[in-house]
Amino acid sequence: MPNPLNPEIDVWTSIIKEKVVTPDEQTYFVGHSIGAQTILRYFQSLEKGIKVGGAVFLAGWVNLTPAAYEDERDREIVKPWLETPINWNKIKTHTDKFIAIFSDNDRFVPREDSQIFKEKLGAKIIIEHNKGHFSGTDGIKELQSILDSILKIAGVS
Repeated sequence: MPNPLNPEIDVWTSIIKEKVVTPDEQTYFVGHSIGAQTILRYFQSLEKGIKVGGAVFLAGWVNLTPAAYEDERDREIVKPWLETPINWNKIKTHTDKFIAIFSDNDRFVPREDSQIFKEKLGAKIIIEHNKGHFSGTDGIKELQSILDSILKIAGVS
């Protein structure tokens, strides 16, 4: 995504629109952290009647812990993402296949956010142990549950 240190909702969702020219039920999405937020907002921008295959969210968030902010600039960057409402009902009209993966020791994403994904989207929740925010600095280079989740929503496994 462009300008990863200053992600903007409209810019990032427009990139998905450019790359996914004709979304359909064979189109699957995977997003990590703010990428999950981007996918949610992309889904709510889709025209009525468009169906996609599903989405897997890794460390997706609706809220953030205080540890997510190194300084005031970080607060300003995420403010629109936190304050712009998400239309969960519209998102659900485009697919009913959601899997959300969280870590039990993610320092940035509150554990309670897993329940939001479950309640609002009917997402299947997977809790990984000691995976932090699933980043390279957490020592995560691959994650079997991502592949398994994609295969599951695609009906392959």
